[in-house]
Order: sequence, then structure tokens, then C-alpha cells
Amino acid sequence: MNPNSIAFLFPGQGSQAVGMGKELAERHPLAQQTFREADQVLGYDLSSVCFEGPEEELRLTEITQPAILTASVAAFRVLQEKGATPGFVAGHSLGEYSAHVAAGTMSFADALRTVRNRGKYMQEAVPVGEGAMAAIVGMEVEKVSRVCVDAAQGEVCEPANINSPEQVVISGHRGAVERAATLAAERGAKKAKILPVSAPFHCSLMKPAQERLAGDLNALRLGSPQIPVISNIDADFVRSQDQARDALIRQVTGSVKWEQSVRLLLANHVEKFVEVGPGKVLWGLMRQIDRRPISLYVSDQLSLEKTLEHCT
Repeated sequence: MNPNSIAFLFPGQGSQAVGMGKELAERHPLAQQTFREADQVLGYDLSSVCFEGPEEELRLTEITQPAILTASVAAFRVLQEKGATPGFVAGHSLGEYSAHVAAGTMSFADALRTVRNRGKYMQEAVPVGEGAMAAIVGMEVEKVSRVCVDAAQGEVCEPANINSPEQVVISGHRGAVERAATLAAERGAKKAKILPVSAPFHCSLMKPAQERLAGDLNALRLGSPQIPVISNIDADFVRSQDQARDALIRQVTGSVKWEQSVRLLLANHVEKFVEVGPGKVLWGLMRQIDRRPISLYVSDQLSLEKTLEHCT
């Protein structure tokens, strides 16, 4: 199997669900060890929050982020142990940290501490209720950008996730995002829906979080990626530790160029895309971007076995 034809994609916030990682941890010692390592590094029982809930706790941003990272790294380690190796890795927002752990840029322990703080800083950057995000479906990104400008009225309203030709997520002050959702619907979007998120991610309101996170990232020792990693902010390959650090800092206020990242992988002859971690969000977006490649996901034993058939 040519690993250069395979890309592993790592999910971001919103993919969490109670029970995630549990089956893999029960069946694979390496996955169980990954969850135990997370418990030790963080100093609380993250495993039981992932496996048993409660859901309200799992939804807290500073718990959600290390939880998704841990479930993703556990699945990646099992894939690696079974002989599945990617030629490229990429992650959606928070998932970029999972991608860097997979590529050897960052240790799992450092990534855990960093994303816990990232979640905390993001939550504290904007008082609860002041920010919002909305998914605009069925409208080109240029038109969505124009809607954001027209709806801003002195407030922040910006494209946050360019997910697929079908979906762009916007972020900013609640009033501006609500005006933009209404305007997008009036101008022909198929759907404009306010999302149940706790903060307005990936917009300029996250500047305080970006500044705090920069201090944490600048204090870390990173390595050069051993597998090519695509950064969200540039939709381009990151080839050095300095590039990786800079991209992770800028990502906090910048938009996630997911569709462009996937198209870069397609241009590099990737034929199989594997979503590694909880949920099927990226698998679904892949089907909106290009249905020709083989799209797989790994979140439990059955999906692991199916993926190994295609990738080993």
C-alpha cells in the first residue's frame, strides 16, 4: 500500500459524544494507555468523562478540546500499530493539534496541556452570550463574505470555517451573526442556522485568546513534522517547527480553509481519506467536496477493521 495515497484527517470541536473512544480502549491496550496518559497529564479522570459523560461536562470547551484530541490520538496509535501509515495529515481547527501529534511535531502531553488552555482562553475571550456562530449552507464563500460585511454594522462578522462548496460557517458578535444569517437566507442561501457553540471561534474577537496561546506555544519545544501537515490558516504544507507554531497561533483568529486543504491533498494524488477520531463530520464534508476518493472513518472497532482493509 502506497502511504502517499492516504491522508489522515482529524476532527475538531463539535465531534464530541459521550462514549467516544470507549470501544477502542476496551479492545486495544494502546488506546487504553493513551486515555490513561491523558488522565495523568491533566490531573483528572478525562477517560470517564469521554466514556460515561455527563454530556454537559464534555461540552465545556476546556474539557472538549483535550477529550477530542485524546480520542483522536488513541485511534491514530491503534491504526499505526496495525500498519496503517498516512502520507499526509490535516486537522480541522483543534484537529490540527492531533495532526501535529501524529506527525511528531508535538508530544501528546504538550498538546493536551496546550489545548486545555486553548479551550479556556477561547471561552474567556468573549463573555458568554455576546458571540455566536452560524452555518450558511448553499452559498458561495464570496457571497457569504459580502453578507458578513453588509451585516456587521460596526460589529465583527467574519467567515470562520470554509468547510466545503456547500457550507461556510461565520463568527462574530451575536447581533451581527444573526443579521448575517437573516440576510444570507434573503439572498438565496439554502439554510442559515445559528450553531450551539459556547464562543465565536476563528474570528478577530479571539485576539485575547490568540495572544495568551502564543505565550504557551512559544514556550514549547517542537520538532519538524515527520509527515507533511497542512495548516488551516494557509491551506498549505507546514515543513518546520517554526511554521507549525506560527500557523497554530494565527489559526485562533483566522478562518479554517478546510475545502482548500482537501483540494491540496487531492492535487497531491491522495486517493483515500480517513477521519481519525470521534464523529463523521469531516467524512460528510469530504462527500460535499469530492465524492471520487475513498472516504473512511475510525471511531470504533467496526470502522477500524473496514479502514484497515483499505489501508494496509
